[in-house]
Amino acid sequence: MAPGVALAVLALAALALGGAPGCDYPAQRWCSSRDVAAACQVESRCPSLPRPAAAPVELSLYYESLCPACREFLVLKLFPTWLLLPEEMLNITLVPYGNAQERNVSGKLDFQCQHGPEECLGNMMEACLMHEAQNFSTYFPVIFCLESGSSVTKNLEACLQIYAPELDSGRIVACTQGDTGVALMHHNAQVTEALVPPHQYVPWITVNGKHTDQLQAQAEASLLGLVCRLYQ
Repeated sequence: MAPGVALAVLALAALALGGAPGCDYPAQRWCSSRDVAAACQVESRCPSLPRPAAAPVELSLYYESLCPACREFLVLKLFPTWLLLPEEMLNITLVPYGNAQERNVSGKLDFQCQHGPEECLGNMMEACLMHEAQNFSTYFPVIFCLESGSSVTKNLEACLQIYAPELDSGRIVACTQGDTGVALMHHNAQVTEALVPPHQYVPWITVNGKHTDQLQAQAEASLLGLVCRLYQ
């Protein structure tokens, strides 16, 4: 190809890329960085540019430790979805309280749970586990183990040995028997009672801070598909 023809081809290629008027960069640099591509208005034509990180989908589960439907959703839908997705796609908040009732009895907080005292113990045990572990990837497998086993309240030691042996079961038990556990349940009561719209059943699911019948149905039918659709 003659030199003059080659130059003409390069010029036509530059025109085809559509650099913006006032773009002060040569065509070969237009895709060198996101700032340059933006200045020359060619971002859509630079597939190699790193994409900005998207915000994770925020999912909150308001549940009860002994509620059959709650256990089914957590064990069969939420935990597998969490395992399948990259960490940056899904942020989960667990609030064990549900339809419990908080009462002040002679200056001391007392809780009554839909499935009896054992459920209150299970709720508090899981809240204390979260408090002690702090890291979601540490405590969620333990909660999965508790909720999928024969007894939520009696398998703590076994589940810790399998999924989080670094955690001290004695500290978690002490939390459930002391003021810290009560304070954690009081916090969960306040968070649950502040829901808009108010929760009507459990499990109650919010996605990106919102609850609708449609979102609830989609989460229960195909949580993985819902998160993948919402993740930008």
